[in-house]
Amino acid sequence: MTTIALFGAGGKMGYRLATNFQRSPYEVRHVELAPAGRERLKSGLGIDCIDADAALEKADVVILAVPDTHIGKVAAGIDNMLRPGTMVIALDAAAPFAGHLPKRPDLTYFVTHPCHPPIFNDETEMAAKHDHFGGVHAKQHIVSALMQGPEGDYGKGEEIAKVIWAPVMRSHRVTVEQMALLEPGLSETVAATLLDVMREAMDEVVARGVPKEAARDFLLGHMNVLAAVIFGETPGVFSDACNKAIQFGRPALMQPDWKKVFEPAEIAASIQRIT
Repeated sequence: MTTIALFGAGGKMGYRLATNFQRSPYEVRHVELAPAGRERLKSGLGIDCIDADAALEKADVVILAVPDTHIGKVAAGIDNMLRPGTMVIALDAAAPFAGHLPKRPDLTYFVTHPCHPPIFNDETEMAAKHDHFGGVHAKQHIVSALMQGPEGDYGKGEEIAKVIWAPVMRSHRVTVEQMALLEPGLSETVAATLLDVMREAMDEVVARGVPKEAARDFLLGHMNVLAAVIFGETPGVFSDACNKAIQFGRPALMQPDWKKVFEPAEIAASIQRIT
């Protein structure tokens, strides 16, 4: 049986993992320093935590379910207790990309991250419809990368990732560098920023007299149909009026060189700020 040491088990992300691992074939040892997190695991899941030394003894896999800013410190603190061949799993590409994992060629480094439940889905249960993050009720896709280690370890890491983010639909293999393009590049620098601007635009319309509920309903409804056409979810074309609005709106909203956010130096700088 594969033995997993789960660090940060009582945190926001770690608790999700601890919950999903209860339905898995793995032996999981839970490590949590915060008293509130330890109590949460005990009262919510009936799980007792153990100290790091005991958790790492003959552990096959170590999962770092800790914030990006803490991964380097945690990894350095347990480095001398990791046996050669141990798989270390990170749940985000930022810290591995930034070089915050120990320089240990004898370890396997595996990185995995959720795509989160897609906007267009076939969920019918209300619990799944409202599981926007995923990993509880709603199905989602995932991306994973074998940063270093034997090729055969990818399958081992992917199976663990499917438990972590369950229920999983498609599982995509990427590199750590590609994952960094996806996040923070695509998902945060671009998507989150543009959505934040859209919310600000809605607030501006409200400030100019449109009832807030009407503005919100109108925007979210149009986001649905516009996204369906733009991303090919449904066949269709925009009206001439809409195309004209895009033609003249784009230069008013976007810098001509905005794609520079995907340049390696920009991605590295963004990750440096995060970590």
